[in-house]
Amino acid sequence: MDRYRVEPMRRLAPLLMLAALAGCDRRPDDVPVVVSAIGFGVPRLPMRPGDALPLPAALFTASTAQGLVRFDASGQVEPGLAERWIVIDEGRSYIFRLADAEWANGDRVTAREVVAGLKRAIANPRNPLRPHLTAIDEVVEMTPLVIEVRLSRPRPDLLPLFAQPELAIPGPRGGGSGPFRIERAGNAPRLRPGYDPTAADDAPEAPDAAEFVQIHAERPAYAILRFRERQSDYVTGGTFADWPLVDAADVSPPNRRLDPARGLFGLSVARRQGFLAAADRREAVAMAIDRNALTRDFAPDWTPAETVLPDQLDSVTQPARAPWLAFDLDARRAAAQVRVTEWRAANGGTAPELTIAMPAGPGASRLAARLTADLASIGILARRVAPGTRADLRLVDLIAPYDSARWYLRMACQPCAQPIADTLERARESGNLIERSRLLAEADVALVQDVAFIPLAQPLRWSLVALRLREWRANARAWHPLNHLRRETN
Repeated sequence: MDRYRVEPMRRLAPLLMLAALAGCDRRPDDVPVVVSAIGFGVPRLPMRPGDALPLPAALFTASTAQGLVRFDASGQVEPGLAERWIVIDEGRSYIFRLADAEWANGDRVTAREVVAGLKRAIANPRNPLRPHLTAIDEVVEMTPLVIEVRLSRPRPDLLPLFAQPELAIPGPRGGGSGPFRIERAGNAPRLRPGYDPTAADDAPEAPDAAEFVQIHAERPAYAILRFRERQSDYVTGGTFADWPLVDAADVSPPNRRLDPARGLFGLSVARRQGFLAAADRREAVAMAIDRNALTRDFAPDWTPAETVLPDQLDSVTQPARAPWLAFDLDARRAAAQVRVTEWRAANGGTAPELTIAMPAGPGASRLAARLTADLASIGILARRVAPGTRADLRLVDLIAPYDSARWYLRMACQPCAQPIADTLERARESGNLIERSRLLAEADVALVQDVAFIPLAQPLRWSLVALRLREWRANARAWHPLNHLRRETN
């Protein structure tokens, strides 16, 4: 048996034994959509705007509440509480006109309530988006249906942040404005479509059963098994750590979907000590890794990454590239091995040893085996450790919430040399977009020279999608609203 399949099969074996007793009939098309969101954290009402949200809670929140804007099936911004908006003053002012929306209790949504909720979300210290919202000076009610967000610095890329579930606005007593309403709370909440008051003047028709959604928060193995046995229609939130379980469960290829996710997947240099104290030796680690082989171990469609930035974004130049990328793998490893040999000669012949922190899961075991072998090829001994322990290198696996070079560079600069952090801070504070772009390009070049972060690939995000969910779309945000699974608009 393939050594990579042993761990996933062991995890799934008890479940597959039970599955033999389950029915294998195809799920009909006229029943509620059953969703398995990988993770934990079924939300409790009332919701507090701005709280960090694990995936099940994020899906629930984005389904029962919404922000000024939200994402569509393709990951593009679409109207939410606001029906339209304009950006003026070079990105220093966003003016939103609210739609004729209702809270779950039937009350009309007012600008005053939305302003209060947005202020609470922005001020919430547990909001993971808070470091990216510092340009917001104030949020004001201009009229009962118009809101202005005033910024101290131009930020023309702010709309995708407003679409994140952490900035969704819950209404009175925790019920939001849709696009779904809570029909039944609990560990597997059941949602029904909300009534859109702009859609018709007469009373809405009762929704079809197929328009209802039920959300389960569960571990990957259970989510995959539920889908395999036709007890659910959709599994979302899969990462590289869980991907081998899909192969082990023999899920049909047409149901497997990968997102072209944008973000960071690589190794952050957590401790600049010993072998990693010098940039040229940190570079040796980066040079040793066969990124093409690493991604092929998982899926042929997984995209390797050689730069911190996926493309130019709002930097003034193309992504900075390390000079060694001009050479083939054998030449890179030969140069890296020279640096390891020099280190050993200066340290009594002892081989450098590194620890790499990464999560649990069969995919992490597969990744650790690949990295260990690659580093051993140049004489470095590597060992995997748990995420919360002291480590030399840490795996970073993040989806970008918005399209700015600053997000990538800031997340890769943890830690990095202080001058780079200072340059990023100047970029954040700059009131001139051209100057900001120049500073981001400068920081990108410096970060590559500092070797604070070693890119490996784009994040791997997978879903299992029943064929009845015809409107599911792969997208760069790896975010799939539940109201855009079966038809284009709800």
